[in-house]
Amino acid sequence: MEPSRRSFLKSVGLGFVALGLPPTFLVRAAGAEQNSRGKVFVVVFQRGGMDGLNVVVPFKDPAYYILRPSIAVPDPAAGEDKAIDLDGFYGLHPALAPLKSIYDKRHLAIIHAAGSPDNTRSHFDAQDYMEIGTPGLKNTPDGWLNRSLAGRSNSPMPLRAVAMTARTPRMLAGETPTLTISSIDEFRLRNEQLNSSLQKLYANTTDPLFRRGGESLFQAMATLRQVQAAIPESTATYPNGRFGQSMKQIARLIKSDVGVEIAFAEIEGWDTHVNEGGAKGQLANRLKELGEGLSAFYQDLGDRMEDVVVVTMSEFGRTARENGNRGTDHGHANVMFALGGNVRGGRVLGRWPGLAPEVLYEGRDLDLTTDYRAVCSEVLQQHLGLKSLTAVFPGFRSSGSLGLIG
Repeated sequence: MEPSRRSFLKSVGLGFVALGLPPTFLVRAAGAEQNSRGKVFVVVFQRGGMDGLNVVVPFKDPAYYILRPSIAVPDPAAGEDKAIDLDGFYGLHPALAPLKSIYDKRHLAIIHAAGSPDNTRSHFDAQDYMEIGTPGLKNTPDGWLNRSLAGRSNSPMPLRAVAMTARTPRMLAGETPTLTISSIDEFRLRNEQLNSSLQKLYANTTDPLFRRGGESLFQAMATLRQVQAAIPESTATYPNGRFGQSMKQIARLIKSDVGVEIAFAEIEGWDTHVNEGGAKGQLANRLKELGEGLSAFYQDLGDRMEDVVVVTMSEFGRTARENGNRGTDHGHANVMFALGGNVRGGRVLGRWPGLAPEVLYEGRDLDLTTDYRAVCSEVLQQHLGLKSLTAVFPGFRSSGSLGLIG
């Protein structure tokens, strides 16, 4: 029986969305036709609903400390374990101290009261809406990052979009081919072990698409061998764990100039219903990993950060008031970071809606004043040079520029 293309992809762990591509699909990513430096957009998804109010603390809003008597992060005037003053109103969580120097260099901008306008508090639905780019509309078949690739060019470069995840994220699902790997080394070694049997498998097939898919696989392996050999180990100290290693691999691919335009990483563990903690505790531990990972990435790329913008996002924020378990429940608006050499940073952007009872969203959450699509739209247009966003974010019209990109 002829093996199916689906089975082939599953057996080798190749995350390409399409197989019907010519054997030259990956050739241009290697050797003499290697790309010159290009612009890169990196998306970091914080799955679980991060508590933005304890990440970038509105310490001058008196309601903040009333709503959070046991988990609030102390204001910068307090003793140890206090928020790091950003501008006299907002403070950065102390676990994110590695990002303060980047903020001071004006390469890190923060957008508060931001996120998806849909009011769902379901992790599954909120993540789905944020990834497909049409909040409230379930029937969108592909992700907005994939649509942005189609809007830039029809280039066959295989490494245009790379996800450092176990499976293709919804944001990158679509007709434009993307690659999903957990690491360069693991991808290469795993598939080289299967080399002989796979060669025989696809060589004898009568299905031309299946045959070309196999050829593309081996060309991908050759390209990643080149990356592994050409790019030395980084001197930057990334945190242990999946997120740090994902950012390290993305930096490696960017430095190798193999045509990466879009990269995706994720970090989980933000669902802090119980014992969230303030300056220390469960949330602080997650922020330490996030801050160290982003800081190491910035250091690793050096002046190459002029070509890179990193945007962080989470499906929703948390309730303004702490719950009875010294945690927070599913909320609404959140905080986003934008990091890069041409980011107009050193600022907290977005209109602050306040935390007084009468202005809370549905009487319980931080209200939303900046749609996450406005943030991503500016990066796509002003950094990547995408001319039209009509297909990327259908039906969305930004109310004005944030001035995010310089």
